Amino acid sequence: MKTFRDLLVWQKSMNFVTVVYQISKTFPNEELFGLTSQIRSCSISIPSNISEGFGRDSVKD
Repeated sequence: MKTFRDLLVWQKSMNFVTVVYQISKTFPNEELFGLTSQIRSCSISIPSNISEGFGRDSVKD
């Protein structure tokens, strides 16, 4: 594997993010800065953490 983009788990998590964004578009506008924002933030953190962890190569990590 050359990059984190080759990881199946990263690819699936990006698909998950896309689905979350599509579903959260249907939420009420008054939830835009509450629930919608939190759900979107949580979903994008999954592939972000996977890509961040992929780059760690030291013994301590």
